[in-house]
Amino acid sequence: MLKAFRYRLNPTKAQEAVLEGQLRLCRNLYNCALQERRDAYRKAGKTVTGYDQMKYLTEIKAALPEYKGVYSQVLQDVLKRLDKAFKAFFRRVKSGEKPGYPRFQGRDRYDSICYPQSGFSVSEKTAFFSKIGNIRIRLHRPLEGKVKTATITRDCGEWYVSYVCEVEAQPLPETGSSVGVDVGTTYFCITSDGEFVENPRYFQSSMKKLRVAQRGVARKRNKRSNRRRKAVRRVAKLHRKISRQRLDFHHKAAAKLIRENDLIAHEDLNVGGMGRGNLARSIHDVGWGQFFALLSQKAEWAARRVIRVDPRYTSQACNKCGHTCRENRVSQSRFVCVACGHQENADLNAARNILGRAASSGVNVAFSASVA
Repeated sequence: MLKAFRYRLNPTKAQEAVLEGQLRLCRNLYNCALQERRDAYRKAGKTVTGYDQMKYLTEIKAALPEYKGVYSQVLQDVLKRLDKAFKAFFRRVKSGEKPGYPRFQGRDRYDSICYPQSGFSVSEKTAFFSKIGNIRIRLHRPLEGKVKTATITRDCGEWYVSYVCEVEAQPLPETGSSVGVDVGTTYFCITSDGEFVENPRYFQSSMKKLRVAQRGVARKRNKRSNRRRKAVRRVAKLHRKISRQRLDFHHKAAAKLIRENDLIAHEDLNVGGMGRGNLARSIHDVGWGQFFALLSQKAEWAARRVIRVDPRYTSQACNKCGHTCRENRVSQSRFVCVACGHQENADLNAARNILGRAASSGVNVAFSASVA
């Protein structure tokens, strides 16, 4: 399986200028290739592929010598990236989704270059990249497995490199425990074992700082001024901090579930659709989609199982007698079955229903004493 390792780079002023120049050249190549595809189809009805465009890279280097300063496979990856964008566009058109035609990339939108196979290496203190040189690296943890690709990214004026490595899974010892997880916005998640995980609400707690920073951007009328660029960067850094806090929290919550259970069951929610409703801000703040993705990745890594169950009526069904009706949900947090009189926290009842549905699907589930 593949695993990514991200490290901070500390380039010199000269190396940073080289990196900025390579990003500019790659962005120009991307935009010119996109323009060529658009013109070919509009004027002649002809489809130009990524491989068609790669054939002319040698001629481009001869006509524009500055492109000789960019590693050949990096330039090829730029055209592959555009080709991937067009394939995704046609796939969405075919499936009837909102297509989203590939767009031209502005200066602040094209922030990474990729070495897909070769031209890079890494040691304890430096990372080497062809046509750039040795850059100081903060190797805070060792790489694992075989390194496949390296991607240099500019993030709010800072530079990072992500190495994708091919590694072997490391199964954890069996625990004999299974758990159902109900997610929410009041609590981040509630397990069938009775654990209530608080929702940290990182975006909500940072809204005051964001409002002040965004007003600073709004006051800068000249969109090309350095002051406005600095104000935009301040807003971006705040958003980056929020996303990093959320990601760290999701990693820790998912790792705890994987470490303590052989099987984790959760609802198969349409997070994208829910994020367009009245609770959009709260749902985006809690970040269920990212959490479920991390949970699946960590489960694959540790040889655990993650089961997605049908979310319908999990909050209205009694986990004792199975009676299902809307009247069972007395309030947001209270559940009282009108058939058998069973009383319980509504979210805890839902979590136990989720685990029960995983068991009824034919999966071997080990119920804890608190659930049985």
